[in-house]
Amino acid sequence: MAQIIIDKRYCGPPNSGNGGYVCGRLARHVPGAAEVTLRAPPPLDTPLAAVATDDGTWELRDGDKAVATGSTASIELAQVETATLPEARAAELLALSKPHEHPLPHCFVCGPARTKGDGLRIFAGPLGRHAQTPVLAASWVPDPNLAAEDGLIAPEFLWSALDCPTGFACNYDQQSAGFEKTPLLLGRMSARIEARPRPGVPCIITAWPTGRDGRKRTAEAALHDEAGKLLAVARTTWIAVEREVQLGRG
Repeated sequence: MAQIIIDKRYCGPPNSGNGGYVCGRLARHVPGAAEVTLRAPPPLDTPLAAVATDDGTWELRDGDKAVATGSTASIELAQVETATLPEARAAELLALSKPHEHPLPHCFVCGPARTKGDGLRIFAGPLGRHAQTPVLAASWVPDPNLAAEDGLIAPEFLWSALDCPTGFACNYDQQSAGFEKTPLLLGRMSARIEARPRPGVPCIITAWPTGRDGRKRTAEAALHDEAGKLLAVARTTWIAVEREVQLGRG
């Protein structure tokens, strides 16, 4: 058993952890590619227990309550979308990057109210491509304070970076060239990390929707460096909820 505390810096909604970050923290205990399912809003500044179960999975527990479960997974995407760094920076101009228009302005990953070096400030916007499936992109230059002991960016921050762009991809309406306002919460995330970048190295994130089924919306994402090297891929499932639930009030 290991103890995990989600610092308030790593919030998504105001009173709970960013889903990708929490998934990435639990995934550290899973060898190779992992799939993590969020069972409850991850509390902030609270000692949580990462516990290995008899069937080989891991649970993140708040007392007797399971907050998340994780296991090994095979993650092979049918197609991996790419973008150049200039394309990603142009796409950011079309993102929801103003606090008054953003659903969670203080989110660790995508919140525009977070300062540089505090939040990741990843703002995914649509690429200017006439494709059947819309693709969103963003640039990201990892801050030195995200590095692990080996000098490379800690894996949970790669999970984080791939999280929020998929949520915006699920809510992007290509016909209107705008974002729907449906409140979403991350329900499940799978990720495979190929390589971890060094701080200060420009990276490119792409994300695209893959389907809808009732309240569920799915998307995939990829992280590349500026030279086009694949660093990580992810698959996510988001759940449409009421706004009060998204904010942790319901």
